[in-house]
Amino acid sequence: MVTVYTCQNGVRIVSEEIPHVRSISVGIWVGAGSRFELPEENGITHFIEHMLFKGTKTRSARQIAEEFDRIGGEINAFTSKENTCYYAKVLDHHGQLAVSILADMFFNSSFDQNELDKERQVVLEEILMSEDAPDDDVHEQLWRVMYPTDALGLPILGTSETLSTFTSDTIRQYMEKYYFPENIVISVAGNVTNDLLLHIEKLFGRYERTDKAMETALTNPTFHSGRFVKERDVEQSHLAISYPAIGIKHPDLNSFIALNNIIGGNMSSRLFQEVREERGLAYTIFSYQSCYADVGAFTIYGSTNNQQLTIMHETINETLQKVRTEGIKESELSNAKEQLKGSFVLGLESTNSRMSRNGRNELIHGRHKTIDETIAEIDQVSMDKVDRLIESIFSGDPAVSIIGQGVK
Repeated sequence: MVTVYTCQNGVRIVSEEIPHVRSISVGIWVGAGSRFELPEENGITHFIEHMLFKGTKTRSARQIAEEFDRIGGEINAFTSKENTCYYAKVLDHHGQLAVSILADMFFNSSFDQNELDKERQVVLEEILMSEDAPDDDVHEQLWRVMYPTDALGLPILGTSETLSTFTSDTIRQYMEKYYFPENIVISVAGNVTNDLLLHIEKLFGRYERTDKAMETALTNPTFHSGRFVKERDVEQSHLAISYPAIGIKHPDLNSFIALNNIIGGNMSSRLFQEVREERGLAYTIFSYQSCYADVGAFTIYGSTNNQQLTIMHETINETLQKVRTEGIKESELSNAKEQLKGSFVLGLESTNSRMSRNGRNELIHGRHKTIDETIAEIDQVSMDKVDRLIESIFSGDPAVSIIGQGVK
């Protein structure tokens, strides 16, 4: 059972007790992501995520790593376009220590100048690595096509130019804007005790927001069709195609996920079977959905040798056109719904996945559905709902990104 407790300062503590396990997963979820950055701040959310691991007033970066290694635990973090999460997984009797270290990083990071300079170089290498990998770069360029004037289209990592401007002062100013109590969710799952919850409240339930705190504002950006092409000396061409879709709070979200499964979400999907199995045009071909608070996207990615790019692109378009004109089969929808239920339930078998689900649900939706409620909603996915989505998603022109040799 998931319980939610709101501290006096507005921090929400979400807990799910799983008494038969011996682990604890805890995450600090922050409603701050790259889409809320100003143009000159692009990449700062991700840079802060890195810097919280680089030492506090009482712990060096090495000590943070060694403390978790010593107790056999794991600690990590990630930044997305709409939120940031710092998380750890440890044996249950180390739960309070893990929370204490995370709190120390969260409140007491020193942002030492030497560490800033070193980590700036680390993130620059991460940016260069992404640019060197065409299967990553093609997606970054696709988002720039889709949202050319909105922060949603900018890279989470930022750029070398913006990265060079970040200082301890700009970091603290950004954190004052978005790291305020009402924008924080602490999610914990596993063999949770009352003592652990009291410890979390003691550490996170007392700090106050400053007068610089800002509520995140959705921009409802307009999707742009268009085409990006980059010539590169590579053995394979990389193609990404995206159509505008629905946001994460849309009532037809499960229908959208089911549609994605049918078109390109697994090995029995239309695209996998047609592009790879029937025609042998690609090793990698798939589709996926991206859903944010106000907008979403349906994206297809494939890579093939440079000579076959055109025919792979044509095959993808033919497959989508057939879906639009002929619809999908009842058997495909039934299979997709069972896949959704299976992946949902099987995905809840670890404390980390439960912690993540609960943290996201509280931060985004402010409510927690039971497993039975979620399965019942998947069962409500109908052919009519999927047909409406097919027409609304594929009725316009897509955004296209291509990286390869000899591409036009």
